[in-house]
Amino acid sequence: MSDVERYLLEDTIAAISTPPGKGGIGIIRLSGPLSIGIADKVFKGKKKGLKLVDAAGYSMFYGHIYDKDTVVDEVLLSVMRRPFTYTREDIIEINCHGGSACLGRILDLVLRNGARLAFPGEFTKRAFLNGRIDLMQAEAVCDIIASTTSEGLKIAQSQFRGKASLKIRSARQIIIDAAACLEADVNFPEEEIPVPCFASAARFLKKASVILSGLLTASEKGMIFREGACCVICGRPNAGKSSLMNGLLGHDRVIVSDIAGTTRDSIEERLNIKGVPLRIIDTAGVANPDDEITRASIERSRRCIDNADIILLVIDKSRGLSDEDIRLIDHVKGKKAIIVLNKSDLHPRLSIGDCRKYLDKETVLEVSAKNGTGLDRLEGVMYKALLGAGPAVENIFLSNSRHVDCARRALDFLESAARGFDEKRPIDIILMDIKDAAEALAVITGEIFTDDMLDRIFSRFCVGK
Repeated sequence: MSDVERYLLEDTIAAISTPPGKGGIGIIRLSGPLSIGIADKVFKGKKKGLKLVDAAGYSMFYGHIYDKDTVVDEVLLSVMRRPFTYTREDIIEINCHGGSACLGRILDLVLRNGARLAFPGEFTKRAFLNGRIDLMQAEAVCDIIASTTSEGLKIAQSQFRGKASLKIRSARQIIIDAAACLEADVNFPEEEIPVPCFASAARFLKKASVILSGLLTASEKGMIFREGACCVICGRPNAGKSSLMNGLLGHDRVIVSDIAGTTRDSIEERLNIKGVPLRIIDTAGVANPDDEITRASIERSRRCIDNADIILLVIDKSRGLSDEDIRLIDHVKGKKAIIVLNKSDLHPRLSIGDCRKYLDKETVLEVSAKNGTGLDRLEGVMYKALLGAGPAVENIFLSNSRHVDCARRALDFLESAARGFDEKRPIDIILMDIKDAAEALAVITGEIFTDDMLDRIFSRFCVGK
């Protein structure tokens, strides 16, 4: 812990912990050595002679907040004593009426009596610096708050409970055990290390690599649940793209017309597909451009297609395949694409079999965006295309790009160490790779950190958490 961090931990901090705006209840939170003393200065309980400094932890009191002789608000006040609190410091929480005026006045009052305004995420940062949680768990707090689906919430809660941390710590300990097998050769070079020590070290490294490889393989799913995916709807003009988007959203978001080319720009909305947060984009119809605006909209559509995580290529089943449809099919080959034969409620001029000769492994299914027929099945196919088969949320994921990057670097170091054994490199060189791998994992959990790294992480938090 740096001198700056140690100095800051001696402060008593305060902040509003509830969202801005009007609400029935608002909460002001204090944490630090002066919390209870500050509360005693501004709070008068219903019970005469009540002193919060004498109160037991996990106590709640009814009373009023006073600014000198003036009543500010009627409140419930909670006293939580260290070390059994969120920050492992004394904590006071004042539950008052919601609304910016009331909350602002109480916050100003506690600041005038010795607290300072908390930085974003400083309560959780103190929980980390005081050893209550590791850095992965601290970051999971932010993910819990930001979760938009129940599955994303489950992953964030799993990380907050330390399940992913346990995997990382386990891999790191195995790597440290591998290093211990080889340290004697560096410290006592005159003594010959038995061959079994090399075999044990190599075995340890292989075991750690398997753990990290499994986490990284699953990380793609974790990132999708945490950050969402981009789904692009594309196709010829008047194929029913906008109707499909409205059908998936469950309401009329996009103007639908029999006139081709109604959508001239990409339209974006948020959608939850079986727990996966999707950014869904309805693009302009792709056809031969006849003016500058159409050319610009088609170029934008093609860029969206190239950057998409999953593509829904909509083809009008009642019109048959055109050359432009075939060109679009060729364009999406090799990507995560689903061919959607729309307008199944009309007389068909195209079948799934007709499309097959132009496809590789792309999924083809029929829907009627207008009537909603086949949309449930489409959602299931989209989910499977993004996440594959088998359980998703039950697994332990790395769902944070920082964690993924560190784990990938650790795995690279382990692979370099394994090559070192095969190439009979000097043991001290192999040990450097092994120690670098252990250090990369220690950065994930926060056993190794810098002030700049913590500032970047906790700046994403809201004030009051």
